[in-house]
Amino acid sequence: MSETGAVPVNGTSARSKARRGRYAAMLCCGSMLAGMPGAAFAQAQTGAPQPQPASQAAPQTTGQATAAPAPAASANVIRTINVVGAERLEPTTILSYIRLRAGQEYTAVAADEALSDLYATELFANASIANNSGNVVITVVENPVINRIVLEGNERLKPDKILPEIKLSPRQIFTRSKVRADVSRIIELYKRQGRFAAKVEPKLVQLPQNRVDIVFEISEGPKSKVRQINILGNEKFKDGELRGEMVTKQARLTSFFSSNTSYDPDRLAFDQQKLRQFYLTEGYADFRVVSAVAELTPDQRDFIITYVVEEGERYNFGEVKVDSQLRDFDSDVMSTQLPMKEGDFYNAKTVEDTVEQLTELAGRFGYAFADVQPRFSRDPENLKMNVTFILREAPRVYVERVDINGNTLTQDKVVRREFRLAEGDAFNSLGVQRTTARINSLAYFQENFEVSQTEGSAPDRIILEANVEERPTGELQFSAGFSSIEQFILAGSIRQRNFRGRGQTIGLSVNYSQFSRSAQVSFSDPYIFDRNISGGIDIYRRDFNSFNFTNRDRNTTFKQSTTGFSMRAGVPLTEYMSLIGSYTLNYEDVTLDENLFFSDLDGDGRRECDPLLAGRFLCDAIGTRLSSIVGLSLNYNSLNSRIRPSRGKTVSLSSEFAGLGGDVRYVRFRGRAQQFWGLGNSGFIFSVLAEGGTIIPLSERTGEGVDDIFLNDRFFLGEPQFRGFRIRGVGPRILTQRYVTGADGTPVLITDRNQTRDDAIGGRNYYLGRAELEIPLGSGARELGLRPSIWADIGALWGVETPVLQDNPTGLQQRDAQGNPLFLTTRLDDAGQPVLIGGQPVLDATTAAFAPDGTANERFVRQGSAIRETFLGDSPSPRITAGIGVNWNSPFGPFRIDFAQTIRKVPGDDERRFTFNVGTQF
Repeated sequence: MSETGAVPVNGTSARSKARRGRYAAMLCCGSMLAGMPGAAFAQAQTGAPQPQPASQAAPQTTGQATAAPAPAASANVIRTINVVGAERLEPTTILSYIRLRAGQEYTAVAADEALSDLYATELFANASIANNSGNVVITVVENPVINRIVLEGNERLKPDKILPEIKLSPRQIFTRSKVRADVSRIIELYKRQGRFAAKVEPKLVQLPQNRVDIVFEISEGPKSKVRQINILGNEKFKDGELRGEMVTKQARLTSFFSSNTSYDPDRLAFDQQKLRQFYLTEGYADFRVVSAVAELTPDQRDFIITYVVEEGERYNFGEVKVDSQLRDFDSDVMSTQLPMKEGDFYNAKTVEDTVEQLTELAGRFGYAFADVQPRFSRDPENLKMNVTFILREAPRVYVERVDINGNTLTQDKVVRREFRLAEGDAFNSLGVQRTTARINSLAYFQENFEVSQTEGSAPDRIILEANVEERPTGELQFSAGFSSIEQFILAGSIRQRNFRGRGQTIGLSVNYSQFSRSAQVSFSDPYIFDRNISGGIDIYRRDFNSFNFTNRDRNTTFKQSTTGFSMRAGVPLTEYMSLIGSYTLNYEDVTLDENLFFSDLDGDGRRECDPLLAGRFLCDAIGTRLSSIVGLSLNYNSLNSRIRPSRGKTVSLSSEFAGLGGDVRYVRFRGRAQQFWGLGNSGFIFSVLAEGGTIIPLSERTGEGVDDIFLNDRFFLGEPQFRGFRIRGVGPRILTQRYVTGADGTPVLITDRNQTRDDAIGGRNYYLGRAELEIPLGSGARELGLRPSIWADIGALWGVETPVLQDNPTGLQQRDAQGNPLFLTTRLDDAGQPVLIGGQPVLDATTAAFAPDGTANERFVRQGSAIRETFLGDSPSPRITAGIGVNWNSPFGPFRIDFAQTIRKVPGDDERRFTFNVGTQF
């Protein structure tokens, strides 16, 4: 054998042949032992010499086994047996595998049987037998020992997926049958991945000391796709319509993200069922799939699937009625309420849904074991399908016992208090469904938990069981990311959602970004003192930097620090509605950078907020204040999932009163409602959202153009809640534009938006609406976590006092401490250097309007005062945007990207067409 070559594929199972050889050897030995007494007796009678025992016939020598000489009747009688070539195996061990023995007659048949027995052990690569006048020599070449297993060419399947599936391993004896079996296993693994063109070539690399490396050279080939789906026999529906009902899809450029284009035999059977379901919903009760064949293309890369179908005739509903054996249901009345009517096209799905609805209806009236059976009567002549729904008699059921099993940390009462049914209550399937939903919402146990129902001690008794599997409820999270809103973000939190197994939540969180920092400690208990009253408290510190945009650069304007706490308590009003009261106490400190926004306005050396630099609205906001706020909210929630709802709605109405002590007084009202619909079984999820709010001042602030609501208490609108606009890009704002001196000495206004300071000042009223359709993708895209959607937003923000605006083409004249206007004169100081006044050289500020020679002195203009302020955006007129977005659970964390197009806006609004947000957890 060469150093590297293909492993031959021949021979039979080594294990089975070796087993048969050993069985035959034991039978021979048994027969010989059984015959020894008779043979000895015969020899004693005849005086013939007795042969030597078999144990003395094969004395061992190094590398050989030699049988002792025996009397030879002829040259064909075996005198000795020698083994040559054995390295690891003892010669006596090799002789035990064959049936040749000294004293037997040597024949070609016996030699062939011995070779067959040796090869059956799969321990030898080669073996031969030679007879020289009764001296038999067996020459063997042992199979090598495996040094290591090497995989080459495997990119789609990593070694940790292949090596555990194969039988060969290092330090085993190499056998060809095992290699062939492992090749088959590897190919089967690739077939499971949809790669039917995969090839595996085994090679050997010879090593010293009769060792080998086994190399599996893998050619993975492309993923076998479904190139074409042919349907024969369909006349009522087009091929494309039927293909749309199948899970398997044809490989096209448009199906890039779909994994259903690969061939899967199991999916082939499922698609036949899907075709049948489709035809049955369209009234074709006799439809059947005659055959379904999948064939490889000539290039062995893809598959072509061909279905042969028989559609049959289309049926209509005939007589449709209910036959109720339950005393609480009137058959005639229920028959009139059925969704199908005589003459409608037959629909098997409607029949199935009706059975479920009738079973559910019976369950709501306490018939837990109600049996609803549809009975069909076909009229092939008139193409009618008569259906009778039989509600069989069943006892009204009561809850005998509620059992909770599997909870080791969570206390029984945490689960039991979510049950909507108690011992002794009449059974109600709606209560069971609601119980299941409430326990699932806890997120303490396995996903898709369901309350099981078992028969009780009597026919009218039922036992409800909550067989839970607890999962970790502690969360330790660190995240980092980049956002178009917050720039670089760091966050960390620790939370336990089932503290001490009591259903309580305790947490600590810290967040840091370029424009915000916060720390919060929180605690909540949904059942305070085991009563149906929820409560919680939050203690926090939040630092927020507001900003504006100039030349597309973000500039910090004011800093707001809030230290406070919030307490809340809630009580349920109905199954889905709750009332929550809260109290919040905040100490707020709003500051401005004195180096940027403060100046000596009166010339007395005292620096104060300069409205020309900061704006009057910012100067009014600075200071410290205490806010004491009482809140009340009414919440309704019937969503089927808190994480990714597909149906249900949520409504929230809240009010806040600030003025129970403190420095601010206002009333704030907010409302929010959202509805989700799952569009059939298509996977589409449609949702609408509407929210709005208003804030009403309860005290007045003096000063012209001063709003009664502080800047930091107003509403703001924009990214991320209103896509298509920058953060705070919607609503009242002040644009500040500069004047410069033109070539002719006249002032020129710079109107470029990129060189305009943009300050959002918020509003008292806002509304926001949204409609969004989530589009389902194939299973491959779902595995990647991709969830695209199309959306449209509408909203507005308005309602502040019109501020006092500046329009100074030539700037404002500076005054001294006595209020006298200042002018500029040219003068040198005692050292002969230009005098610097207000940062301008060779200028001396005096109160003289004219020089001694009678010429007019230039006015001393305050730096940066040549501006025009424009108030825009204070309008309830709707702004409308639309776009597409994608949510992606990427390896870096949740990722959201949106492309927006502004359909309607008002002057002053600041647009943004592209936004994204990404983070990671580690």
